[in-house]
Amino acid sequence: MSAPCQQPAAPPAASVPPLTPAPATRRPAVDWRIRFAALSLIWGFSFLLIKVGTQGFAPFQVTLGRLLAGTAVLAVAMAMRRERLPRSARTWGHITVAAFFLNALPFSLFSYAELTIPSTLAGICNATSPLWGMALSVVALSEDRPTRRRVAGLGVGFLGVLTVLGAWQGFSGLDLPGTGMALLASFSYAVGWIYVRRTLAGTGSSTLTLTGSQLFIGTLQLAVVTPVFTSAPDTFPLLPTLSVLALGALGTGLAVLLQYGLVQEVGPTTGQMVTYFIPVIATAAGVALLGEQLTWNTPVGAVIVLAGAALTQSRPSATTAARTRRAGDRTKRLSRT
Repeated sequence: MSAPCQQPAAPPAASVPPLTPAPATRRPAVDWRIRFAALSLIWGFSFLLIKVGTQGFAPFQVTLGRLLAGTAVLAVAMAMRRERLPRSARTWGHITVAAFFLNALPFSLFSYAELTIPSTLAGICNATSPLWGMALSVVALSEDRPTRRRVAGLGVGFLGVLTVLGAWQGFSGLDLPGTGMALLASFSYAVGWIYVRRTLAGTGSSTLTLTGSQLFIGTLQLAVVTPVFTSAPDTFPLLPTLSVLALGALGTGLAVLLQYGLVQEVGPTTGQMVTYFIPVIATAAGVALLGEQLTWNTPVGAVIVLAGAALTQSRPSATTAARTRRAGDRTKRLSRT
């Protein structure tokens, strides 16, 4: 991976935040707008697929199945492009940690959460990832200083979370454990992004290689955990099985390739805009296809969350950034005296 670009919110199938890729060598056959729409739909429907998958399998089994299918897709892509696996033991160690925070843990948490909460709520909770990321980056990334706009975005975003959860009603009718797991999954994505940014930038391996390797390690992690907490399924019901396979092959495999190509062609700023379509599509899919109930505060809160997330992702102008650096330098000089 080369130096990371602006962090996007992690969609449910995200594995590694897109980093600065090499320039594309040829123009893709499919227009980027079509691929952008496809990526939005795939990630937006992922929460519906999780919900359907948990109707036939245990949450750990859903996660293991999606990781297996996703790894298979990326393994084929890596073989076709003749990508080499990382050779450094240190890199593999960092990949193992990243796989836990960006794949094994959040995927499992979302699966468990959707046993008791609607897929619409899970999709909106996922949209809080950039809010957690901004809050953590202030502590973990010394070069990522907050601006007033980004701090305001953080406050607006969490106000939106409270609106979605119906805080003024005392969270009445809300499944707190399930909602907490969905929010913790989004928090895990943010932790994973920061870890990747601090440890895997500049390793010399491509984004595709590191992502494929990470999914492989995540699959091994679930392969160890799943037999301990679940028993082998007696049957493989058709719809849940197809949902898990689609969740992995499309949402965890193909979607990564689509995102990688979009960042190459149109850049990270446009590529990350897919994030803001995910909760909208997840909500529409849950209501239309699963018959989930929707109260006024859910879409209103979702809009507020997305507005806050957009503010936290804004970057200062070059003049403002230079002024901030100069102020930081003056502070350091004064601290030495």
